[in-house]
Amino acid sequence: MKITFSDLAVPASGAVVAFATEGGDLMPSAVALDEATGGAIVRAIKASTFKGKFGQNLQVLSPANVELSRVIVVGIGSEAEFDVVAAQKLGGQVTVAAQGTGEKEVTVLFDMDDLASDFATGAALRDYRFDKYRTTETKDDKPALKSVAVATKEPKDAKKQFENAKKVVDGVFFTRDLVSEPSNILYPASFVDEVKALEKLGVEIDVLDEKEMKKLGMGALLGVAQGSAQKPYLVVMRWNGGKKKDAPIAFVGKGVTFDTGGISLKPAAGMEDMKFDMGGAGVVSGLMKALAGRNAKSNVIGVIGLVENMPSSTAQRPGDVVTSMSGQTIEVINTDAEGRLVLCDALTYVQEKYDPSLIVDLATLTGAIIIALGHEHAGLFSNNDDLSSQITNAGLAVNEPVWRLPLGKAYDDQLKSDIADMKNVGGRPAGSITAAQFLKRFITKDRPWAHLDIAAMAWATKDSEVTPKGATGYGVRLLDRFVADNHEA
Repeated sequence: MKITFSDLAVPASGAVVAFATEGGDLMPSAVALDEATGGAIVRAIKASTFKGKFGQNLQVLSPANVELSRVIVVGIGSEAEFDVVAAQKLGGQVTVAAQGTGEKEVTVLFDMDDLASDFATGAALRDYRFDKYRTTETKDDKPALKSVAVATKEPKDAKKQFENAKKVVDGVFFTRDLVSEPSNILYPASFVDEVKALEKLGVEIDVLDEKEMKKLGMGALLGVAQGSAQKPYLVVMRWNGGKKKDAPIAFVGKGVTFDTGGISLKPAAGMEDMKFDMGGAGVVSGLMKALAGRNAKSNVIGVIGLVENMPSSTAQRPGDVVTSMSGQTIEVINTDAEGRLVLCDALTYVQEKYDPSLIVDLATLTGAIIIALGHEHAGLFSNNDDLSSQITNAGLAVNEPVWRLPLGKAYDDQLKSDIADMKNVGGRPAGSITAAQFLKRFITKDRPWAHLDIAAMAWATKDSEVTPKGATGYGVRLLDRFVADNHEA
């Protein structure tokens, strides 16, 4: 869908979207539109239950005195409470409403000038379909909407702001595409190929294969991969947009392209969802695309560990002991707690190789986080209060919220092993916390670190304002905003 910006004026023809506040009061441009139609809009409102509540809409077909095909009046709720997040949600809701009309083009009379770019961002985010494998769809099955023109008083300013926002949307869509792909299409080697496309944007890519990782001593990551015919890879993405002297910040993502649980086999019901167990790696890849696309003024390292966790005669077994790159030994109690084994070697590698000023890792790590927080927040764990606050604030700014949970010695003690330095699980109590506590053991002293458990947020089973059901791309906008607010000159 193409999004453009134009001067605020009622078009001569086509479909138009106008707005009303709670109570049904029309915004200024909607008043002008109503006058042009001889009061048709106000009459329609009086004859309906429309009250201008946020997202509520009313359609007036072929109004009198004008050549318009339809007018869609949409409520914005309280004007005093209409902010950036509300504008983005409204953009998504208008997109859905317009797609349901069969119109190919829509003009939006948008009076809230400083939020026009945010409205367009929401519209763009909602206009996503993963339909490449739908071969029998007819033309009528697909949305007809091809173009949205946002009419505002300052179209040049809105267009300039949207150019950067659109690059972030591109990163979100890249993540959604990766997470949506079935695992027979997206496996470690093909994931590497997808990421290499970022080189066109100036991202430097290094790929470590099984032999190189074995030489580095990545026994934890390789132990997960040993049951699969698919070879593992560690991919490093570097964006050098800051000053040469500035230490990079690092993002690390879990990339288990399919997770059967290994020998600790998962139940069959719902196992198809485990194609998105590479969600953390998908977010890091989308983030790097967003940062490069908008030419972020920061030095950023993205590292993703790519494996497939399968049961076979070569798979690791419960009770095996593996040696991580850090030299710490791990007793594998549950082979379905594999993500942390992938991440721990990736965390060690990025610290030893690049010495970043901070690290944020992301993973669809535990089902326990869904029990704790539902599908409303990602779990945040950190050893640094300032970093936690920055991530929390970034999440609030883009409506990708996080909730911080505790860490501590009592949780760490749950990981004690009788035969190794640690177990890979700490039992049922506080499962998300002990998973984070496990990762913390691989962070060098005093290095700021945060872990985001996005298991509840990477995939949605129902539509939201800016996300159709399926892969959400959650985390790309959050971390892009985190970088923009805290790590760009």
